[in-house]
Amino acid sequence: MVAEHGAEVLVASNRGPVSYALADDGTLTAKRGGGGLVSGLSAIGPEAGAVWVCAALGDADRRAAGGGRRLAAEDTGGQAVRMLDIDATVFHNAYNGVANSVLWFVHHMLYQTPLEPSFDAEFRSQWASYRSYNAAFADALAEEAARGAAVLVQDYHLTLVPGMLRERRPDLRIGHFSHTPWAPPEYFRLLPDDVAEQVLRGMLGADRLGFLTSRWAQAFARCCEELLPGGVGSTELAVYGLGADAEFLRERSHRADVAERMAALREEIGGADRRVIVRVDRTELSKNIVRGLQAYARLLRQHPSWRERVVHLAFAYPSRQDLAVYRDYTAEVRRLADAINDEFGTPGWRPVILHVKDDFARSLAAYRLADVALVNPIRDGMNLVAKEIPVVSDDGCALVLSREAGAAAELGEDALLINPYDIESTATALHEALVMEPHERAERTKRLAAAATALPPQAWFTSQLHALRA
Repeated sequence: MVAEHGAEVLVASNRGPVSYALADDGTLTAKRGGGGLVSGLSAIGPEAGAVWVCAALGDADRRAAGGGRRLAAEDTGGQAVRMLDIDATVFHNAYNGVANSVLWFVHHMLYQTPLEPSFDAEFRSQWASYRSYNAAFADALAEEAARGAAVLVQDYHLTLVPGMLRERRPDLRIGHFSHTPWAPPEYFRLLPDDVAEQVLRGMLGADRLGFLTSRWAQAFARCCEELLPGGVGSTELAVYGLGADAEFLRERSHRADVAERMAALREEIGGADRRVIVRVDRTELSKNIVRGLQAYARLLRQHPSWRERVVHLAFAYPSRQDLAVYRDYTAEVRRLADAINDEFGTPGWRPVILHVKDDFARSLAAYRLADVALVNPIRDGMNLVAKEIPVVSDDGCALVLSREAGAAAELGEDALLINPYDIESTATALHEALVMEPHERAERTKRLAAAATALPPQAWFTSQLHALRA
């Protein structure tokens, strides 16, 4: 069925551009949704008649969704939104059971394979929910889209949507973008054979598939070649390396609340001449925070001259705390930070300053103060923090960057690249970054910032949209 007054452009993602909270008096208040995906897709705003289809993530969202009606742009901060009230059990099984506990683990290669995964009857039930969840999105997009509309589907939560939507509306131009890495075939094949095939065929229902780096696009193509008779077929693969929004970051980082956070952080750091190593991450398993702290401890043991002369600002914002493995990981981050402070700290020096409450203004303040940025993920689709810090840095910042981050493809020449599993080499890179001459650090930062902003969010979105419509 084609909507009589359907949208010409649609975006579909698990998390939408707005979320709701329920006050004690029963009123709903809206705020801009969180996460890098929302930031990257913010450019949908200028598109006339665009609709964003997303899932209701909590009770307040479900109440606002009103049975799946379209929310007006004036009520959501700029975008017309169709928020889907998916059954809570179906959503939990699809989001936590499959997307975050299976597909995320496969693409980030996080499994301890002697023990996991085990695909049993419970997984099969969860996979049925994942299919239902994807079908709900496909149904809503089919209802909302005008004839020939462009639909941009986002990420690993919605891998089946392109194929399902193609069956419902063959007239549409469909794109899918993967914000994660893509696993190589030998790891992707940890999935049950039929599930792996459904994921690939679901995505190949799109006209175009987008990836953050050529490495991830090539991995997807190899999976198709090994698992499907026709490979990728007629679907086009393209690379769009999402960049930082320099104009927004520079303006936002000089507001009064950031200046206040900078003053507070300077007081926590102590001595004015102390060097500052900064990391800003969610406590996501792939972010490798624990090994980063271990490398910092190794630096202090290997180079005692840095004691009382350097501070590690570690912002580790809790993520996915409804999963036990993430709660355990967050607890280990806290334990290790405390252990480093107990071993090395003095009355006038706290080696690790750990903050776990998300505070964007404080993150920007840390960006500005950083002498060294530590970005050491085990595996990352891109990593926008690696791109944002050089843009915001006041005096230049040396970037210690994992070679397994997608950003390494664009920033590798001017970063200090590391093996994220090698604590010794990470400690050595931190030392090299700390002793880097100020002029060299400043010159590297300029080049890093230029590379980091080559494809800012609006251009990233519109370039995909134009290619899809072509």
